[in-house]
This record gives sequence, C-alpha cells and structure tokens, in this order.
Amino acid sequence: MGARAELTPELVPGRSRTAAKTAHTAQTAHIARATYAAEETLSRDALATLQLERLRATLANAWQHVPWQRARLDAAGLHPDALRHLDDLERLPFSVKNDLRDHYPFGLFARPVEQLARVHASSGTTGRPTVVGYTAGDLSRWADLMARTLYAIGARPGDLVHNAFGYGLFTGGLGTHGGAERLGCPVVPMSGGGTERQVALIMDFGARVLCATPSYALAIAETAERQGIDLRASRLRLGVFGAEPWSEAMRERIEERLGLRAYDTYGLSEVMGPGVACECEARSGLHGWEDHFLFELIDPESGHPVPDGASGELVVTTLTKEALPMLRYRTRDITRLDRTRCACGRTHLRILRVAGRNDDMLIIRGVNVYPSQIEAVLVGRPGIAPHYQLVVERHGALDQLRVEVEALADTGADGRAALADDVRHHIKSMIGVTVEVAVMGPGQLPRSEGKAVRVRDLRSKGN
Repeated sequence: MGARAELTPELVPGRSRTAAKTAHTAQTAHIARATYAAEETLSRDALATLQLERLRATLANAWQHVPWQRARLDAAGLHPDALRHLDDLERLPFSVKNDLRDHYPFGLFARPVEQLARVHASSGTTGRPTVVGYTAGDLSRWADLMARTLYAIGARPGDLVHNAFGYGLFTGGLGTHGGAERLGCPVVPMSGGGTERQVALIMDFGARVLCATPSYALAIAETAERQGIDLRASRLRLGVFGAEPWSEAMRERIEERLGLRAYDTYGLSEVMGPGVACECEARSGLHGWEDHFLFELIDPESGHPVPDGASGELVVTTLTKEALPMLRYRTRDITRLDRTRCACGRTHLRILRVAGRNDDMLIIRGVNVYPSQIEAVLVGRPGIAPHYQLVVERHGALDQLRVEVEALADTGADGRAALADDVRHHIKSMIGVTVEVAVMGPGQLPRSEGKAVRVRDLRSKGN
C-alpha cells in the first residue's frame, strides 16, 4: 500500500496534471486489485496459519501491556507462548462492553495516551461511554480494510464518495473517509444533518457512492421527493449502508427510491469501527476480514460454540489492533456464518445478515421479537412509509408492544384505521405476536441523522 506515494500526480515528471492523474488512477486501481485479491483469496489453511501467528502476537501485546488482560490470560493458562491452536482461545472468558466502561477511560489500552493517534467514544447515553483508541498503525490498517470494503462493493479509484455517516466521536464518518481516500476516491465529508443540502450536493457534485445509515438514506430520499427531485436521475450507483440492522425489504425500498445498488457493511467501535465485514458484489453474505479478525459463533445463553449454519451470537477477537486488543468480544449480534467459497472467489467467511441484537430482543407474551422482524413486515406495505418506532410498556404484569408507523398520505381516520388493521394482522400472522398499532400522519415520526432509534422502552418509567 505504501507504494501509492510514488504515484502522486505531482511527482510524475514530464506529464500534464490531467495525464498524471489519469495514470495515477489506473495504476492505483491495478495496485488495489493485486493487493486485495492476494489477501482475500488465501486458502483456508493459509488463513488459519496467519491467524495463529497474529493471535499469538495479539495475546503477547495484551499480556505485556494490559494488566486486566494479563490476569485473565494467566487464569486461563493462556500465556502467549503456550498457544498452540486457534481453538485454545476458547479457554479464555469472554469480554463485554461493560469491561470497557468499568476501566473507563483508558484502562484497557495497550499503549499510553501519548502514543495514540486518535480516540473515539460512544455517546454514553446508557452509562459511561465506551472509549476506543488507535495508534497510527491502527489507523493505517483501518483505512486499508475500509478501502478493501469499498472496492468489494464496486467502488473504484476516482469515484466521488458522498459520506453522510456522522463524523466526530462516532467511528462511521472518519473510518469511511479514511478508506475512501486510501482507495483513491475523492470524498464529500458531509456527515449527518442538513438533509436538503445533502440532496443538492449529491445532484450538483455527481457522487457515485453514497455512505450512510439505511434509515438516513431513506430520509435523504424523502427530502428529495418532497422537493420534487428524483435522485434516481443522479449519478449515484452504489450505496454503502450500516451502523444499524436493516432488512431486505429496506434494501429494496432504498434501491427503488435512490436508483442505486445497496450493500450492507458491518463493524463496531470496540473492535475497530466500520470495515470489519462487508458484502461483495454477489451480495450473499458479508465477508468478515479474517486476516484481521477471528470470528466465533456461540449460543448466547450457554456460551458454547454453535456449528456453521446455525444461528448464534457473534464473538470477535482482533488480530492486528495495537492500541486496544480485544479478546473474545461478545458483540450481542445474532447471525449465522458460512465458510464456503463465495461466488466472487473470496475465501473469507461470510456473516449472514444480522437478525438483531440479543440485548435488543423483546419478549412479548412469551414471543421473542426483534425490531428487524417488525421492519420486514412494515417496509413495502401498501400505504405505509418506511419509518417506525416500537414502544414497550408494562400494563399490570404483562409487557405490551405498540408499533407506531406513518401513513404515506393523509388518509383520514378511516384510512388510518384500515392501515392499522392490516399491519396488526400481518405482524400477528408472520411473527406470532399481538401488538397495538398506531398510524401517524406523514412526517410525524422523528427522523434520524445517524443511528435510528427504533425502540422506546417505557417500562422503567413505571408505565
């Protein structure tokens, strides 16, 4: 990747700036193909060998520099020199989000603050924020993985990227930005908000790639339609969406309204940020980048491994992080794994679409309900806009779920009642739970500029 500095247009003698940029783009694309293909098509045996080597180095980093991790490794009999097989890691207890909060702010870092290049943090709306740090090497590897991610979905050097992921402490904006620049793509660093201006710049600048949360992508489309602007006539062709669970129905709606091909990405701040996994052009699951992360799937109740193809909770161990090595981190995301070779030729396993988080799962009258299941029923239903909230309340000894949705048009009381009956019936028949449905008028539900807030849990407020 470092060879790219030699291709800077200004350093190519005897050429016009235009000719130099053309050569730069072509050569950068060639490097991208050669570099990424070699890493993404390793045999399973070669991947396992690389993972074991990097896991030993990660354990050594954690053991030497993080007292809490050293105590855990010693208790499990996992001194870095004693690691013989990848499966040996299963002797180590899991780590969870609260471990980061309990050691707030920098207690789990393997480098002192003065050696860091950047610090990110969660919003901390449910307690202390989780703080993550990066060395300069971490940031470079992150940019490589995001560049790989963008390339996998079809972005190429020179494509203009409109980045509507939030910048700041949230990892989405800056993480995506670094990867686009590493690939050789000019970036419009819009961040979230200012939706009318987002629409204007998409049209005026001619972006080919849109990066956003799926809910905000729909908000952009809605704003454009309200202004009489058809984004399907723009130059947008690719959409990179993540940071929140979304359904196939949501994908179809985004593609229909924006006129692009939508791709799912996966990441979480605790193990890096965006770029941990992504769909390729085949869209048959998200390739987890196994040269940098070790993936496990466990039963969320017992903690025992589940076989590939079965549903379970994703557990991730970082293999190349310097500042914050995470060992067996429970993501709480429920998914399935597929280790068969993808049609695209990549050998890295595929993480199938995340069904939801086990800490977001609602139990309503004995029925397990994920917000994404409700979304799959709602999105695309006639007369219903793709915006919703789930309100959980307790009436006596029972939990009640109210689904708040929006009508596409002002249909009057009778029309809203008919829509409510239709939604209630389909949720019951497809998920098996009885819910109350409230149909709002157009524009009455809040729009999100970042991660959508899908669940309002009012049980703790005495309702």
